[in-house]
Amino acid sequence: MLKLVADDPWLEPYAEALESRAGRLQDRLRAIAQDYGSLRRMASAHQDQGFHYDGEARRWRYREWAPRARGLSLIGDFNGWDRDAHAMVRGEDGVWEIVLPDAARGPLLKHEDRVKVHVRGARGERDRIPALIRRAVQDPETLDYCGQIWRPEEAFAWTDAGFAPAQPLLIYEAHVGMAQEREGVGTYREFAEQILPRIARGGYTAVQLMAIQEHPYYASFGYHVSSFFAPSSRFGTPEDLKFLVNTAHELGLAALLDVVHSHAVRNLAEGLGEFDGEDGLYFHEGGRGYHTGWDSLLFDYGRDEVQRFLLSNLVYWLEEHHFDGFRFDGVTSMLYRHHGDHVAFDSYEKYFDEGVDGDAVLYLQLASTLCREIRPGGVFVAEDMSGMPGLCRPIEEGGMGFSHRLAMGIPDYWIRLLRHTRDEEWDLREMWRVLTNRRRGEATIAYAESHDQALVGDKTIAFWLMDRHMYDAMRRDSADPVIDRGVALHKMIRLVSLALGGEAYLNFMGNEFGHPEWIDFPREGNGWSYCYARRQWSLADDSALRYHDLLEFDRAMLRCVREAQVLGEETAVQRYVDVPNQTLVFERAGKLFAFNFHVERSLPDYAVPVPASGNWRVLLDSDAVEFGGFGRVDGAVSYPVFETERGREIRIYLPNRTGLVLGPAPDAVDPGLGLPGLPPEAG
Repeated sequence: MLKLVADDPWLEPYAEALESRAGRLQDRLRAIAQDYGSLRRMASAHQDQGFHYDGEARRWRYREWAPRARGLSLIGDFNGWDRDAHAMVRGEDGVWEIVLPDAARGPLLKHEDRVKVHVRGARGERDRIPALIRRAVQDPETLDYCGQIWRPEEAFAWTDAGFAPAQPLLIYEAHVGMAQEREGVGTYREFAEQILPRIARGGYTAVQLMAIQEHPYYASFGYHVSSFFAPSSRFGTPEDLKFLVNTAHELGLAALLDVVHSHAVRNLAEGLGEFDGEDGLYFHEGGRGYHTGWDSLLFDYGRDEVQRFLLSNLVYWLEEHHFDGFRFDGVTSMLYRHHGDHVAFDSYEKYFDEGVDGDAVLYLQLASTLCREIRPGGVFVAEDMSGMPGLCRPIEEGGMGFSHRLAMGIPDYWIRLLRHTRDEEWDLREMWRVLTNRRRGEATIAYAESHDQALVGDKTIAFWLMDRHMYDAMRRDSADPVIDRGVALHKMIRLVSLALGGEAYLNFMGNEFGHPEWIDFPREGNGWSYCYARRQWSLADDSALRYHDLLEFDRAMLRCVREAQVLGEETAVQRYVDVPNQTLVFERAGKLFAFNFHVERSLPDYAVPVPASGNWRVLLDSDAVEFGGFGRVDGAVSYPVFETERGREIRIYLPNRTGLVLGPAPDAVDPGLGLPGLPPEAG
C-alpha cells in the first residue's frame, strides 16, 4: 500500500487510482529513458533548439520545431529582413534548421541583432518570435516585439557556489518593475541594490519574483507569458537578472521564480499559438485549448514535445539563472479540465473523477521529479486551491513531489471576515479551523495576503481595516480609533496566520507595513499613470508614522519565529478558546501564543496553561510601544508557574486586541508531560 493511502484512510477507496498515477509516471520515465537516455537529457531542448554559436566550428545554428509548416526562413537585422534570403531545412522530426557560417568579418549574427522567423503555414504567412529565444525586446515606437541575439563577450561571473536555502522558509513575494518608489518601471539592478537589502534586514529567507518570464502586457502581472525562456527585457538584461539572483544569494536569500506553465498569452504576434501555421501544436485544439476566464491558451501536457519544452524551461531557469526553486502558478487550473471554476471540492471523489486532467498530473510529477534531481533541497511550491491529496508528498509515497503548497483559504478567510463580520462577532473556533485546516505531512505556506489582495478591485488587509483614514491619521501623534484598531488587528492577523497556518510564511512587498495604495498598472483608464505601480518605502522609513511601527513588528515577528523555531513543529495544540473573552490560546514548538481579540475587555491575572515548569517570559508583544501599541504589558516581568488541578499555569495580563508569544525562561524545565485539557466551561 502506498504510504499516502496508509496515512490517510479516506484515500483507501481511491488507492487503485493513486497506484495507476504512480504506475503511469514510472511507465513514462522508462519510455523517456529509452528515447532520450534520461529525464535530464530529455529536458535539454534549450540546448538543442533555438540559437547556438559553435566557436570551434565558427558558425551559428538555429533550430525550430514546426512540424506542419510549409516553410521557415530566418529574418532579421543581419539580412535586412529579407524573407527569401535564409530558408531553413525541415528535418524528419519536424524540426527546421539553418546553419550560418562566419563571414570573413566575423559571425553573421551579432550580439543584440534583432531576429524573427518567417513561417509559411496552412493559414498564411506570419513573422514569429523564435520559441526558445532567450531575449525578446519591444520597439519603443512601434511596440513590436522581436527576438534578440544575446551573446555578450563576457559571461556573468557567479559568486554563489554552495548556496542553499535557509530555514525556516519566509518568502517575500515581489514584482521587480513596481518595487521602486519613483513612478516608472524598476530594474533588476535597482531591485538588487535597493530592495534585496530591505528584504534581508526584514528577516525573510527567500524572495519570490513575479513577472520574470517575458510578457507583452505589463498589467498582466506577468501571467500572460509570450517568451518562456526570456527574462523580461523591460527590467534589464539577462546579466542584470543574474546579478539580482547572485546578490540575493550573497545576502542569504533564496531566489524563487513564479513560473507560469498553466497557460500562455494568446497573442500570435508574440506568443506560441498556431506557431507552425495551424491550431494546436503547443496547445490543445479548439475550446479545450482556451481558458475563457484568463483569455489565454492551454498547453497540451500529453504531447511529448510540449513536455520537453516545459521541462527544459525549468532546467534553464535553475541552471542558467541559478534560481533555487519555483512557485508553480495556476496548478488548480492545470489539474482539472474544469480548471476548478465553480467547483466545490467537498468530497475526495472530485480528486479522481473525469474532471481530473491525467496528462497534467503526469507533467507535474515529471516536473517535480526533475526539479528535485537538479536542485536537491530546492523549494517547489504549488498554487492549488483544490486541496489535491498528495500534491506535496514524495513521489515514492504516491504523491506528486512538490515541497510546499499555498494555504489559499487563509487570505480568503480574512477578507470575508473583515468585509462581513463585526469585530464583536468573530468566531475564534472558526478561525482555529481555517488556520489549521491543511493536509498533515504536506508542508504549507501560510499567508494573510498576497499580490491578489493588493490589486485594484480588491483591498489589502490594511485598507479593509483603515481605508481612507490611512491618508491623514497615520502619524504617531494622531489620535484616531480607526487607526488604533487597524494597526492592532493588522499585527494580530499576521501573527496568528504565521503561528497557526503552516510550516512556512509568505508576504507580498509593502504589505508588511500596511502599504496604503492598491496596485494599478498604467492603462488608459488611469491616464497611463505609474502612480499606483510602485511602493512607497519612505512611509515605512519615517519613524513618525505608524507604517514604521508595523514594519518594526514584522521584523520582530519573523525574528521571534526564527529564534523560537516555531515553524519546525508541524502541529499546534489548542489549549482553549475562551468565547466570552474572545481569547485564543495554543502551544506550538514549546511556545505559548495568547490572543485577545476582544473589542474592549482586557484580562488581568489571566490563567494560561504552559508545558514546562519554571519561569516564563514574553518573547513578543504586539501591543509594545515600539510596534505602535499602548505598552500595557511589562516585558521585563517573569511569570512563575503554578501547579493547579488543571495542570501548570502562569497568570498574565492580556490586554484587548493584543497577541503575546511566551516562552520558558532559561531556568525552565520540561519533564515531557502534556497538559490536560481545560474544563469545558473555559471554552
